[in-house]
Amino acid sequence: MNYAASLAVVAVLTFFFPLAVRVGLYYDVPRSWVVTVLGAVLTFVAATLLIRWQVGRYRTTADLLELARAQVGADPQNPRAYFVGGEHLAGLLLRLDRRREAAEVIDRYARLGGARESEIVSLRELLIQAERRQKRGG
Repeated sequence: MNYAASLAVVAVLTFFFPLAVRVGLYYDVPRSWVVTVLGAVLTFVAATLLIRWQVGRYRTTADLLELARAQVGADPQNPRAYFVGGEHLAGLLLRLDRRREAAEVIDRYARLGGARESEIVSLRELLIQAERRQKRGG
């Protein structure tokens, strides 16, 4: 959902909530019931949207990962084969929390003749940051 659609949903909910409370009071439904039911429905909708967004993002990353692995498998000596859509294979692996695989890919990439030193350093820094986050969280 884009920014404009999100704003539209918020605007509709802003006007719908008081209306739902008034309709509920008209039919002798206690205000707390109306608020509780609307809160539960909104929580369900928000959770559903969040889960769909995360699954879509994961699928996109997994598709890019498979494409990058296919490129590297086809031409493992080409440093540019490690990039898909401007992102390195190791970065994709780190995004999916596969640190060990990312470390192996970074090492293989570092041994290539055409690999840039700045890219290798930035990938190693990403790996170190991911390891720090894992240690803090676990």
